[in-house]
Amino acid sequence: MDAEKIRESVIAGTWYTSEPARLKDELVGYLERAAPPALEGPLVGLVAPHAGYMYSGGVAAWSYKLLSRTMFDRVLIMAPSHSAAFAGASLSAAAGYRTPLGVVPLDRELIEEFGRFRDLIKHNPRAEAGEHSLEIQLPFLQVVLGEFRLTPLLLGTRAPQFCLKLAEAIAKICRSKRVLLIASSDLSHYHPAETARRMDGAFLKLLEACDPEGLSREVENRRSEACGAGPVITLLHAGRHLGADRCKVLKYAHSGEVTGDDSGVVGYAAAAIYGGAENG
Repeated sequence: MDAEKIRESVIAGTWYTSEPARLKDELVGYLERAAPPALEGPLVGLVAPHAGYMYSGGVAAWSYKLLSRTMFDRVLIMAPSHSAAFAGASLSAAAGYRTPLGVVPLDRELIEEFGRFRDLIKHNPRAEAGEHSLEIQLPFLQVVLGEFRLTPLLLGTRAPQFCLKLAEAIAKICRSKRVLLIASSDLSHYHPAETARRMDGAFLKLLEACDPEGLSREVENRRSEACGAGPVITLLHAGRHLGADRCKVLKYAHSGEVTGDDSGVVGYAAAAIYGGAENG
């Protein structure tokens, strides 16, 4: 593990601006326009999209706005690997991730604990090299949390048994610690807007029901789509172990609402996983 290496941004200047002041202003603007409802229990996890900010930043802000009400200094992000398919999850070997807003240090304590689960988690440099789905979450977190420690997990599969085992590992490690869990996922891809809303609606209904098994079947049967299905399913399983038995979809939109072209859109959602007040 290269404890001195910083993972440089691979999407600054394309997926979001590389100018720090402008980037912060854009994110603050998205956050000011977001109006998520209050949760009836303690926040455990978030679902946020990972497209370029011009497309999905306004949706992601509905999740991250909740962090103005409850603060965390440790964050575990689960994101899908788009360029490399592999069994298990990849955990970064770097010391931190750089964005235009600074370096986010990795959580060495949690990463060492995840080292006990070598059957599930290893370092896969191919997965991390050009991946956007995890990095795109970091500037939002830097704005709303300031300083925090990161545990970055890139998932190479959404196999049901893997998601279940990874969730158990996450729960064992995080149960006695205050760690925010985030699942990075977009929804349906390149369908007409009407079709996208129908497919995404089915996915979000199961998400709100906190039904990871149903979500897994829905995606495997191709009734719904989500490139981050593995992270979302894992988040729901982990939430069960951590007392988060409720989910609220905060916002839904698709790319056609930005581009004006409804012929082939990508769906985006923001959601929160939380416990009942009696679990708080």
